[in-house]
Amino acid sequence: MERLQKLGGLDTRRVKKMCMESRPLLKLLVEAGLGSRRRLADIIRQGRVRVNGEAIEDFSHPVDVETDTVMVDGELVNLRPEPTVYLMLNKPAGVLSTTKDTRGRKTVIDILPKKYRGLRLYPVGRLDKDSTGLLLLTNDGGLTYQLTHPKFQHDKEYLIFIKDKLQPSEKEEIEKGLQLDDGMTHPTRIKEVKTPPPFNYSITMHEGRKRQVRRMFEKLDHHVLALKRVRVGGLSLGKLKEGQTRELTVQEVKALLPGCFH
Repeated sequence: MERLQKLGGLDTRRVKKMCMESRPLLKLLVEAGLGSRRRLADIIRQGRVRVNGEAIEDFSHPVDVETDTVMVDGELVNLRPEPTVYLMLNKPAGVLSTTKDTRGRKTVIDILPKKYRGLRLYPVGRLDKDSTGLLLLTNDGGLTYQLTHPKFQHDKEYLIFIKDKLQPSEKEEIEKGLQLDDGMTHPTRIKEVKTPPPFNYSITMHEGRKRQVRRMFEKLDHHVLALKRVRVGGLSLGKLKEGQTRELTVQEVKALLPGCFH
């Protein structure tokens, strides 16, 4: 399948430019596909970014892509991004949602088709090692930011399997919010499901803290035995098999980036 380079007749480079009114340093680095906004902000704070030879720690420092040079840790940054790629992966259990692992464990990049492994793709958010299901990978920093920042409140739906049935009071507690060690959780929606096995509950939420679903149920002494993400916003996993990937359609990308299209 050809890499998705145009969205509704618009070159993706033009789309990005249209969506970004200014060219501040942090946005350019995110757009260049060098990592998440949070990671790149840390790199800038640490003085590891140089513009025209000068160390810059200001996120909004203006950069002219035509005349300026930007280096991160001594390496020149390509300010003209590659064609944008949007992949959906059905992540199997035992695979890490990261680009590399210092301990040599298998990552989501390792299981992608070969034609995608050389591209600078990053997971959008995370699924813990033991969880499965829908994970997006892209080199579009704008999409990553929109789907991971809490202010955009994109729903995420998970199927879970617990051994015992939730009591009505427990269901109400989870839906209203629970006090965890990193703060109160936002309201969620829970419903019982009978298919596909072994899952017996569905939970929909817009937060994405580390191991949040598992910790919420553990708070009420329910151990989550299986967890699978099946939807992000209006994008569903569908019939994609574990370990397989597919590129998003033009319509799916537009739905995930509604603010960039009119």
